[in-house]
Amino acid sequence: MAPGDERRCCSPHASGQCIGDDHLRRTDVRMSVLTSEWLKIRSVRSTQLILGLGLGTVLLGFALAVMAAGMYDAAPTEKQPGARIADLEEVLVIVPQLCLGILGTLAITSEYATGLIRTSATMVPRRWPIVAAKAAIVGALGLAVGLLTTFGTYIVSRGVLGDRFSGAYAGAFSDRLPFLIALSLTVPAFALLGLGLGALLRSTAGAIAIIVGLVYVIPMVIGNIPEPWSERLGSVMIGALPRQLIGGSNASSVYGSLLPPALAAVCLVAYAAVPLLAAMWLIRRKDI
Repeated sequence: MAPGDERRCCSPHASGQCIGDDHLRRTDVRMSVLTSEWLKIRSVRSTQLILGLGLGTVLLGFALAVMAAGMYDAAPTEKQPGARIADLEEVLVIVPQLCLGILGTLAITSEYATGLIRTSATMVPRRWPIVAAKAAIVGALGLAVGLLTTFGTYIVSRGVLGDRFSGAYAGAFSDRLPFLIALSLTVPAFALLGLGLGALLRSTAGAIAIIVGLVYVIPMVIGNIPEPWSERLGSVMIGALPRQLIGGSNASSVYGSLLPPALAAVCLVAYAAVPLLAAMWLIRRKDI
């Protein structure tokens, strides 16, 4: 026996080969956990429903664009030059944000509700890879939905509105591209935020309440706080980050614009990473 062979542990694989290297065995375990979590998330009926609602944002954007175009065409000619419209992809991004935030929450809280998390913890004693695998899956789903809904809403709105509203959608696509990408990134951030909050609180209602608060309630409260705190706090809200990521301004909204692009990127990552890291730490130390 060659030196070191006694430390090798071979186990039969599906192909009939043996995996004896520790690194390969760890990789095999990680892939098994990832596959298991994907099968669990995919098999839940609510996953298809939530993803469908999120992707339905494109249809909603199309309907709003058609309605806006009709109102513009029906307006007196002298009033048309002064007509303005908000960026529909920015207005409607809250739909996939909420949907993926809820999906991330249910990915973990449903297992606590059914007790399946105990089985998962038995199969993966270190526990934190369970959260990491769920994060990889919901993050990938969030990124896909974010890109599809944001770009899809922009494309249908551009096609319907044309040069109406003083050419709001008539500019070069390359000029809008950085903002569309930045806006898309907020959707996986919400998905990971929901997962982290769900793992920390172990409560579907509690985690979703916080997510809804970040989208609706807190921005309205901050908008009514006296300056300069309204501007300061409004700049770190997740809804304020896309325009700051590209060096833009939120002057026409309740949000602030104090962060440079680098700090806005750090803030967006923190929304997703901090709850997740806290959840990974907690799940290793707290009884399930």
